Amino acid sequence: MGKKDKNAVRYDRDGIQKVMRTRDYFADSLGMFALNIISGLVGQLTYFYTDKIGIAAGAVGTVFMLCKILDAFTDLIMGNIVDNTKPGKEKYRPWLLKAGVPAGILLALMFTVPKGGQGIQIAYAMVTNLVLTAVLYTAISIPYSSLMIVRTNSQEERGYMGTWRAASGYVSGMVIAIAIIPITNMLGGNQSAWIKVGVIFGALIVLAMLICYKYAKETAVIAGNDTQDNSVQTEEDDNLGMKEALGYLFKNKYWIIVLVVNFMSQVSYGLSNTSGTYYCKWIYGDDNLVAVLGGVGLIPTILGFLLVTPLVKKLGAVTTIKASLAMGLIASAIRLVNPYNFTLNTAMGCIVTFTNIPTMCLGGVLTAMAVDYNEYKFGKRMVARSGSAISFGSKIGSGIGASLVSWCLAAASYSAETEAARVAAGEAVSMATRQAIFTFSIYVPLILFIVMFVMTSRFDLEKKIGEIQGEIAKRKEQAVEK
Repeated sequence: MGKKDKNAVRYDRDGIQKVMRTRDYFADSLGMFALNIISGLVGQLTYFYTDKIGIAAGAVGTVFMLCKILDAFTDLIMGNIVDNTKPGKEKYRPWLLKAGVPAGILLALMFTVPKGGQGIQIAYAMVTNLVLTAVLYTAISIPYSSLMIVRTNSQEERGYMGTWRAASGYVSGMVIAIAIIPITNMLGGNQSAWIKVGVIFGALIVLAMLICYKYAKETAVIAGNDTQDNSVQTEEDDNLGMKEALGYLFKNKYWIIVLVVNFMSQVSYGLSNTSGTYYCKWIYGDDNLVAVLGGVGLIPTILGFLLVTPLVKKLGAVTTIKASLAMGLIASAIRLVNPYNFTLNTAMGCIVTFTNIPTMCLGGVLTAMAVDYNEYKFGKRMVARSGSAISFGSKIGSGIGASLVSWCLAAASYSAETEAARVAAGEAVSMATRQAIFTFSIYVPLILFIVMFVMTSRFDLEKKIGEIQGEIAKRKEQAVEK
């Protein structure tokens, strides 16, 4: 039996030519690996600022919220810059290098908060957060998310890219969730320990972005035929202003659904990324349990990544997401029965972890379908601007999620020193602090699951996407003939 020809033309189940290999999926996924290192460590900054530096919780929450608002607006600016790149030039790939290397360097500097008054420390936290998240992270994430759309037109390959990206991002996220507290505690638990960890993760970001840049491409295959250079967009699309583009986007109901779901999921992500340490420290009595929960969480995570592809093949992307959101909703509701029980909450947390995987893997697929609908409905793809506007909502969402933790704690008059003194004296953690932790760990996530399920139930584009892509290809062929 002869060997397979690696250069043979391959097609997916819809007849669209495939362009990706295993090496390409792996290299592409490293972009998400790097981005999730940044977002994961930024999520830990609330704990770092309040319990290691001593900045007031309310001030930390306000800093994060202001940063996220400004950060979100830079997404719109970046989307406009990318889509208006002059024809003939690469639009997306160069940014992986331009912003990726500086981001790795700045990450380590995030933890070098100077000694001095709270004013100086708050100002340092504000400036470093803004530069890292509003400038560098945005300059990576907007072009990177667009690469999925211009890399391939195959929904099957886009799904695989989403799975690889989610898995790679989850690896870096889980490493941070499991290891950051035990490692920093092992290194002394002080600011110096956090700086050392920041340097290590910063180096990983630089390496990941270099590999991703090397193998990234800006070509896709149209209707299973010729390869098209997507770096060359039509002049009409290039000259489209941001205001006009937003007008088109808000006429696309599918784009609005993706916007809302991404917003809600990022609120949830911001909460979960920040709340776990507080829950373990004050509800269970040991912040090192974060590592235990993270280790147990690997089981549903692995199962989720193993099952998402067969589930999509059987149910489709939208139904898979809906089913997972329903499971997450039920699991979150069960936690209300006994929020103090470690076994119950760990078990329900595993279910929630499992249900988050499909949304992580397939969110980009839904966005890509919404972009295809833009081209079908308005004759304009608006790739980067579609993603940047969604990212705008996502940034606001993650900022609200992270800030809710601080604001809930501030409303409870939380003080790490005061609570530690109560525990040392044999007293229970104050009821106000406990209720604040339950609010951002259980009550709000439950509401978010309900809203996301309702919105996703209205996304019926998947059934029409084959017909839509066929019509787009037909229009392009007619345009070439003219």
